[in-house]
Amino acid sequence: MKIFIVGGSSGIGLSLAKRYASLGNRVAICGTNEEKLKKIKESNNNIEVYKVDVRNKEELKSAIDDFSKGNLDLIINSAGIYTNNRTAKLTDKEAYAMIDINLTGVLNTFEAVRNMMFKNNRGHIAVISSIAGLLDYPKASVYARTKMTIIGVCETYRAFFRDYNINITIIIPGYIATDKLKSLSEEDVSKKPTVLSEEEATNITIKAIEEKKEKIIYPLSMKILILIITKLPKRLLTYILMKQANWGKK
Repeated sequence: MKIFIVGGSSGIGLSLAKRYASLGNRVAICGTNEEKLKKIKESNNNIEVYKVDVRNKEELKSAIDDFSKGNLDLIINSAGIYTNNRTAKLTDKEAYAMIDINLTGVLNTFEAVRNMMFKNNRGHIAVISSIAGLLDYPKASVYARTKMTIIGVCETYRAFFRDYNINITIIIPGYIATDKLKSLSEEDVSKKPTVLSEEEATNITIKAIEEKKEKIIYPLSMKILILIITKLPKRLLTYILMKQANWGKK
């Protein structure tokens, strides 16, 4: 298969790229950190790399077209940023960056491949969201809102793309022990609820894509927890979420 991974220079995106490449697939990734991309290429000759800003639709489309040559089996969008600040403490720059990369980047991914996949009458698009997108924080971080919107965007595109034999899989993971999570956490990541290793998350994600699932929430324990707490009365749920997030604390 030909597989392009948007935001594949770190975290789950890079883990997926390495796994797919090891299975004999043609794989390309894109990212913005030129030095990081260079190191990935040096240690993984079977992965092609492109320096791309996902906020630039034409730049993204150009990279995808160069790699695919009109034939792409799977594209995965794993690009995303998170600023470890609550809404009240975010700067304008931080907020706009999360919206542009987390949300606009997904829209640009769909638009970059739609004509090619329509013409080929086949394709698969997978988008990695977050469990944060399932929780309706009354004072939610911009990150949570972008991830919530991504889920709705994917559902909308699916209704239209289905007629062209294009599958869309929404990946909604809980905590994954990536370097980013470790750098953001003031505590041991093992204390996070139901945290998964990158390898575990990669296995689940690939299986969901292979089975052409429309949506997957993992791990199962986190899915069950979300189902339970979202059934709580609104005021109680709000109290729990605000307390858990330490709202108002410095």
